[in-house]
Amino acid sequence: MVLAVVLGLFALLTIGLPVGFSMAVSGAAGLWALGGPSMVMGILQTSPLSVVSSYELLTIPMFLLMAELVLVSGVADDLFQAAAAWVGRIPGGLGMATALAGAGFGAICGSSTASAATLSSTSLPAMLKQGYEPRMAAGVVAISGTLSMLLPTSIALVIYGLLAEVNIGKLLVSGIIPAILVTITIMLTILLLVWEDPRRAPSVRGVPWADRIRMLRSVGPMLILFGIVTGVIYTGVATPTEASAFGALGAFFLAVQRGKLTLASGVKSFQHAAQGTCMITMILVGASIFGYFFTITQVTQGLVDWVGSLEVSRWIIITLILCGYIILGSFMDQIAILVLTVPIVLPLIKSLGFDPLWFGVVKIVTAEVGMITPPIGLNCFIVARYANRPVSDVFHGIWPHFVAHLIAIAILVAFPAIVLWLPSRM
Repeated sequence: MVLAVVLGLFALLTIGLPVGFSMAVSGAAGLWALGGPSMVMGILQTSPLSVVSSYELLTIPMFLLMAELVLVSGVADDLFQAAAAWVGRIPGGLGMATALAGAGFGAICGSSTASAATLSSTSLPAMLKQGYEPRMAAGVVAISGTLSMLLPTSIALVIYGLLAEVNIGKLLVSGIIPAILVTITIMLTILLLVWEDPRRAPSVRGVPWADRIRMLRSVGPMLILFGIVTGVIYTGVATPTEASAFGALGAFFLAVQRGKLTLASGVKSFQHAAQGTCMITMILVGASIFGYFFTITQVTQGLVDWVGSLEVSRWIIITLILCGYIILGSFMDQIAILVLTVPIVLPLIKSLGFDPLWFGVVKIVTAEVGMITPPIGLNCFIVARYANRPVSDVFHGIWPHFVAHLIAIAILVAFPAIVLWLPSRM
């Protein structure tokens, strides 16, 4: 029966039914087969309320609204120009500036797709105008857009925290050092590519020091906003939910201060944030219904017992799990993967002695790889659409970063303290 329900879920996903409804329908069908209509109705009457009544769930609409208002403010242009002014003269400097802008924009955005779309319209044209190899430029933009998944406004980390019942504040903070590691990895990959063939990235004319300082001032309010949101979470002055609300308010004033917020753009921002929140909430409700089916059939406990009986190293098991996530990421949306797999995989992770907080960050870094892996690679399609480039160019350009990300994941797996040190100091 379990196999039939899982196959039914993937059949619904294949025909295009949204993931939240797919999980709700397949889970309800399985529950009906187990306990009849009374069991289904009992769960349908309680599950939605238990999901939406979570106080921490308010973090998601606030971070989404913050992202929308940041997009309205146009801060991404200034971020890229400031980064380019400081590192532009280094070989591959505009590519490195794209990575820095991706990290900076992601820190107050939290949405990978929004970051990829914004970088595609700002940094990619600048690199192509400078004579950068199109494949390399597109690959840099696609991978830099994923950095928002690790930083303290990450929607993916919040959802993982809700599903895994991990302290969301510590989880958000734990992504900071790995995000720095990944950013450095992207920059070193660019440097290596340019060293191998200097024609890939022509040099850029230097910018006077006075202009560099002036550009720093223009991104100062954004840096202050990120610092405050992260700081109040780290120090415990505010919960992540309160910090997200403050971040949305700060992004509102940032858009007003820059003269970019109008009635129409404001209404559109609230509308997009509401739509995104409804979509994510429906996914969580569907996952809750599907999870009840797995709980009753004891699939998770059976998996834990089976893996526990295997006479192999736990490192081999975690490697296989992460490889599975990369494969899933090449076909499915990352939020869907989270809600489908975390309730099943997390008990196994705990039984192997791994920290669930550490696993959450490693899972998100692995999800970054999925965002750029063919045949789906959502970020690659976004970059191709916004840049009007063939998607094959983008896929070709991300392979060096794919390999470099695998190395970064290996480092995080080998040295868990990279993830756990900062939250342990909270």
